[in-house]
Amino acid sequence: MESLKESKVLKYHPDTLQAIRKMYGLDQLVAMSDAIDILQEWIKKQDHFMKKDFDRDFLERLILHAKGSVERSKQRLDKMCTSKTLTPSFFTKLNVQELALQDIEDAPLPRLTQDHYRVYFLRNIGQKFDDEFSTNYHKRLICSMEYVSKNDYFVGVIMVLDFRKTNLVALLRNLSLVELQQECYGYRIKAIHMLSTSKLIETLVSAFKQFLSAKVGSRIHVHSTIKSLHEHIETDILPKEYGGNENSLSELHKQWLEVINSKEHMEYMNMMRAAGTNESFRRAEKYNEQILGMPGSFRALRVD
Repeated sequence: MESLKESKVLKYHPDTLQAIRKMYGLDQLVAMSDAIDILQEWIKKQDHFMKKDFDRDFLERLILHAKGSVERSKQRLDKMCTSKTLTPSFFTKLNVQELALQDIEDAPLPRLTQDHYRVYFLRNIGQKFDDEFSTNYHKRLICSMEYVSKNDYFVGVIMVLDFRKTNLVALLRNLSLVELQQECYGYRIKAIHMLSTSKLIETLVSAFKQFLSAKVGSRIHVHSTIKSLHEHIETDILPKEYGGNENSLSELHKQWLEVINSKEHMEYMNMMRAAGTNESFRRAEKYNEQILGMPGSFRALRVD
């Protein structure tokens, strides 16, 4: 990958490519090429993989989202492929614009933060949530993350969740957003910012933090005002109704749905749907893979 291709929904800084590679010691072209070679060699040896011809740019993004670790990339690719086999209903052919999710507007913000993080913004005004809502949201989220895995380039994600008009009690019974993206797609979450004036959310977050490490707990924030959010995220990149200079969230959401529902992306989704696993061919040392690492190629990666 020699350069990053921008679009109306994803933009970058002039130094994004080199800055992120340098962060993980892969800024020299030979270092990144070697890392991808190692990963491709390992993929060829995985008998249970039903697809083995992954694009090199896709693999580079996978490595970077794993903080430059080829071994962690192997684990995440295996989980990504396995999820397509174990939960096929989330990867079926669909029209994301027809899903019953009128109460949610979400999109990644087009511009990165100065330190190359992508902000995912969601506004939820829903009052009732059921299993169908949860299923539809996860389907759309997966469609979005498949697009991001193929096209975007960033260090990690900052999540902004506007719950000011949400029935939080009903919502919290249905979502497992962080678990889904962390386990299969592996994006690093720098921070989660929740906008809410409800005392309930503050109480729940405070209680939840008691079960987390101080490092992880410090990444979760509750804001009662937009001004408080501005203390953590550069104002300029935010939607205009949140004090920024970007298009409104409604406009960004519409553009994002058009992109992930495009013919090009639907063709890509169809191709990646075949990237499942045949569990009857999985190696016997599956337990050791999960506990001790992944079998296959362990050739040392040289970084000059």
